[in-house]
Amino acid sequence: MILMEVNSDLHIHSRYSAATSNQMNFPVLTEWASKKGIELIGTGDCLHPKWLDEVRALERIDDGTFVVGNTHFVLTCEVEDSNRVHHLLILPSISKAEELHDKFANYSPNINSEGRPKINLGGEQIAEHVQEAGALFGPCHAFTPWTSMYAYFNGIKECYGSMASHVSFIELGLSADSDYADRIEELKDLTFLTNSDAHSPWPIRLAREFNRFKLESITYAELEKAILRVQGRGPLLNVGLPPEEGKYNESACIRCYKHYTFKECLANNWKCLCGGKIKKGVRDRVNELADYEEPKHPLHRPAYLKLIPLIEIIALALNAKLNSRVVMDAWNALMTKFGNEVKVLVDTKTTKPDTINPSIYEAIMAFRNGQIIFFPGGGGQYGHVELLGRESMSKNIAPQSSLFDF
Repeated sequence: MILMEVNSDLHIHSRYSAATSNQMNFPVLTEWASKKGIELIGTGDCLHPKWLDEVRALERIDDGTFVVGNTHFVLTCEVEDSNRVHHLLILPSISKAEELHDKFANYSPNINSEGRPKINLGGEQIAEHVQEAGALFGPCHAFTPWTSMYAYFNGIKECYGSMASHVSFIELGLSADSDYADRIEELKDLTFLTNSDAHSPWPIRLAREFNRFKLESITYAELEKAILRVQGRGPLLNVGLPPEEGKYNESACIRCYKHYTFKECLANNWKCLCGGKIKKGVRDRVNELADYEEPKHPLHRPAYLKLIPLIEIIALALNAKLNSRVVMDAWNALMTKFGNEVKVLVDTKTTKPDTINPSIYEAIMAFRNGQIIFFPGGGGQYGHVELLGRESMSKNIAPQSSLFDF
């Protein structure tokens, strides 16, 4: 049996979800996935009737796997429960998506109008329906202070009740990594997923976090084996943003973004000096939940590679704005030479290629070697990074009024 390495982003949204780009369609997703180096993508929003109709029109590999060009898709969706916790579902077939839609329609006010529907059931009840459908499930962006399991519960059992033992994975989210999560004992047997939660197909959003799996073929059945880590399949690598770059890494005011220590938060009763509310950061929340002072990685846990999208690295290296011509020209030149972004960031040997701009090469290697300075995000504002010896480039990491909006 020969196993292949497959790069996968299992959590995105279609244009039928709120606040998403109208370019979130299969042809555009396929184009950008190829440029990013992602072979397997979750469809997202597969309970939405119109999006599911578009899935039906795709070429099928089997009941649960679809293909456009070189990009494979499996059925996924994100749902919000009655406690505001978000759950990621990975489904085996269109018929099971239809079955879940019909069941959840009895408890949802917007399942036919919103790609990420609200289901007026608790996590345990949702999990029961999902398991009956033979699907996989786990908490989305489990540590963020909004719409996540650890925002409202202190553990898996509290969230999923009798279904806790059937949770298949935990999605870390942008403000956490394996070092954070492996300080919590109850997570030691779960597979960690790193997904983008992309609302647009552009290269700073799609696959800004991704997973590398060991599979025999790119199918739902093989993905299930990899997530459950059976028959030699499993995760090989988690790639994600440095947690500090997430919008909720440190505790901070949601109005003025002033950061506070946990002790200061308690002393101020979670109220900022400006009158705004201080939102508890992921780092402080992990410290509350942690069983260990330092992470204890189980043997099955793959490495976690901290990276930001290549366009952001190029902008840092060239001291230019994300959507500038010089940055896009440099990105396109690297795509022409290496084929896709993953090859540039992860797989290319460290021997310096003659045709890469030296500043870009040094910036890529700085990320690979951890030679960067972090300025943590908080309160809903992204963090930023500096290369050692460089001035702050936070202005380049900030959202742009351009195609990178979403």
